Amino acid sequence: MAHGPRRPIRGAGPGTASVAVGLRGVSTPDVWAATASGFLKARTGCISRPSKHPLLLAAPHSPREAEPCPHRAGMDVRRRMAPPPAVGVAHRKAAGAPRALQAGDALPLPIRHTNLIFSALFAVSLAYLMRRWRAKIRSSIPFHVVNLTEILATFVLVTSLIYLLSFFGIAFVQSVVSSTDEDEDFLVGSSATKAPAPAPVQCGLLGSADAVSGKMPEEDEEIVAGVVAGKIPSYVLETKLGDCRRAAGLRREALRRITGRQIEGLPLDGFDYASILGQCCELPVGYVQLPVGIAGPLLLDGQRFYVPMATTEGCLVASTNRGCKAIAESGGATSVVLRDAMTRAPVARFPTARRAAGLKAFLEDPANFDTLSVVFNRSSRFGRLQGVQCAMAGRNIYMRFSCSTGDAMGMNMISKGVQNVLDYLQDDFPDMDVISISGNFCSDKKSAAVNWIEGRGKSVVCEAVIKEEIVKKVLKTNVQSLVELNVIKNLAGSAVAGALGGFNAHASNIVSAIFIATGQDPAQNVESSQCITMLEAVNDGRDLHISVTMPSIEVGTVGGGTQLASQSACLDLLGVKGANRESPGTNARILATVVAGGVLAGELSLLSALAAGQLVKSHMKYNRSSRDMSKVAS
Repeated sequence: MAHGPRRPIRGAGPGTASVAVGLRGVSTPDVWAATASGFLKARTGCISRPSKHPLLLAAPHSPREAEPCPHRAGMDVRRRMAPPPAVGVAHRKAAGAPRALQAGDALPLPIRHTNLIFSALFAVSLAYLMRRWRAKIRSSIPFHVVNLTEILATFVLVTSLIYLLSFFGIAFVQSVVSSTDEDEDFLVGSSATKAPAPAPVQCGLLGSADAVSGKMPEEDEEIVAGVVAGKIPSYVLETKLGDCRRAAGLRREALRRITGRQIEGLPLDGFDYASILGQCCELPVGYVQLPVGIAGPLLLDGQRFYVPMATTEGCLVASTNRGCKAIAESGGATSVVLRDAMTRAPVARFPTARRAAGLKAFLEDPANFDTLSVVFNRSSRFGRLQGVQCAMAGRNIYMRFSCSTGDAMGMNMISKGVQNVLDYLQDDFPDMDVISISGNFCSDKKSAAVNWIEGRGKSVVCEAVIKEEIVKKVLKTNVQSLVELNVIKNLAGSAVAGALGGFNAHASNIVSAIFIATGQDPAQNVESSQCITMLEAVNDGRDLHISVTMPSIEVGTVGGGTQLASQSACLDLLGVKGANRESPGTNARILATVVAGGVLAGELSLLSALAAGQLVKSHMKYNRSSRDMSKVAS
């Protein structure tokens, strides 16, 4: 039986079903099936899951019944395998979706050319009429007196305006063109000049075990093969393809082929890879999921903060939350920012130590500070030079510049300012050989005495007085035990270990968790976690005074990872998202005090658990999974 032209049923709009065209003169019922998503949605309401590759549902020239969808028992669709697609680029791009009838197909020219023509006609006719009307006003000629050219221009203006207005409703026009009352069969057109549609995607509700995924598109296969062979650098995929998600997927497939390992546990979808391009991460193949817990409310400086903490360490959030509770029930904590200055220290070499000492004297002379400030401050609206501290090692000079950086953490900002100063100094000290923009006297991402003493980033002190009844009721210990433990563990014990800025119980735990949650540089946890915890009995020994002094908290609320969606949401939770336009730098300083407040809560709770002998018990209770991991893995 020959089949005449068919169209999709009414209601199957663009993206849900393709245009069906029958084959006259065919003696067998071999037909092309429409996409399963459009078919099932229209006939039964069963919506298929999207798939990157069409699923083959029948062998060539062997029609068979489709498995029944639970919404439409007895429904059958006859299919046959599509012939191999053409290898042209245009055909490959069309391989993922069938060609649907477009409203623009009724036009004699391609739709983009038609749009350009009517847009040009509209602009030209409007300009002409405006000039004519202006001339009539100047000459006092009535508007109703028109010539043939003006009539023609008016007609063109109205016609082109109608077309352009109608263009915005082309989706509606397309749905009307594609509608028909014939909804019995779905056929995909096959012609020698058109690429055949892919095989239909099976409805997810059918759950057929025979469904087999199609192969990777030929263009993608060539790219992956080139990456594996080393002919195409992996780092150029984003630029080459213009699609960050696709680039990550192809890089991931190349990695799988090179290593022979399936990284199925590393998710790929669900992340905006364009948001990290050129600023956060290179060569992405997926993203790591980290749980985020909330500790709080932390009552700090009269405000309540719910502190986001991204961590995989059990008990950490719960312990910090207990510390927050003890602080809040005792009236809250207070903080003070002692200093706010990021540092960068280039190193330069001179022919002699005397010449290096000459530059040191020049930089540290107060009379030259204004000149250096003008040169430095040209690099940014927010970067303002605060001072220069120099040190020498032989004929090498280390110049530690410090400056304010607004709400940014500020490493890039200060580096640009330092470069400006170095270029300026080169004129007066031509024998200066700049070895590196960073000479480790900064000191960045390393535990260093200069940061512990001089500070880097935000230097913060946070304190609270915990009432005796709260110590007993919430923390399950007593004031004297806490004071004694702090002296023996945090002070004497750290001194025995030769600690540098590590006179605390676990400040790094809280700093790292907040840094990851809010998009800070996790490596700067090294110096940011430098902390000394002090505990004293006050009010005749009844209450507990606790404080943390942290001289090097390096945080920002703009730039880097702070603009990613998840991290930005955590900053917004704290009320410090982005830059503070009224008072630049305020948001970053508040974030630094929140970090110190979180450390205060964490120190209070952990020391209490140690004093009460509850540490091991709590970890065994809350930091161990009761699930059989062998069954979970299988």
